[in-house]
Amino acid sequence: MKYAWDTLGEAGFQFFGKMSASISHEIKNALAIMNENAGLLEDYASMGEKGISVDLQRLKSLAGNVRIQIQRADEIVRNMNRFAHSVDRSENAIEVGELLALMTALAHRSATMQGVTLKLKPPQKLVTITTNQFFLEHLIWLFLEFSMDKTGCDKIVELILEKEGSAVRIIFTGLIGLQPPTMDSFQTDAAKALLEAIGAKVSADSGKGELVVTLSGGEKPLGS
Repeated sequence: MKYAWDTLGEAGFQFFGKMSASISHEIKNALAIMNENAGLLEDYASMGEKGISVDLQRLKSLAGNVRIQIQRADEIVRNMNRFAHSVDRSENAIEVGELLALMTALAHRSATMQGVTLKLKPPQKLVTITTNQFFLEHLIWLFLEFSMDKTGCDKIVELILEKEGSAVRIIFTGLIGLQPPTMDSFQTDAAKALLEAIGAKVSADSGKGELVVTLSGGEKPLGS
């Protein structure tokens, strides 16, 4: 089967660039907060040198804030590293729950800017499939972008992972207006190419406010 490699490649580069930019913004934000707290610590040090009484609890609070931001930056970099390594192989065994956790973490900044809360309902057991990790991440990102734009009044998107036989279902809930032309607008060339490349199907239930992507659990859709 011939896949739309030109579309997959162009859209993939754009997706990788968008993720890299978002991650770098988050790292810069953490560094900015650390820099601000470092400046306050320097001010307190100068006060101490001048014999002015220093609030020790305030110093502890500032040090705690710096530690929190260091931990935040470390988590961001670890997620960036995991995302970067997703292009190492064209096909491998993937734990889908971990991949969804990674993508919701990477989408946190975008969700916050839109006032949306992302929730991930963890599966009762591990769900593993063999596919192209980067393509699946890209497809999940497109679903997340679409879902965040179609949330209801509560502005909550919940992701639910289910296994039915050999098939895997990823459900995006809390959505409104899931009917043409809305669904037609989701079917971009990139989305169609990704769905074809990893052997996935997309469906919608306007009554339940759900968008569903179904993956073939044990198959190798990319072929040779």
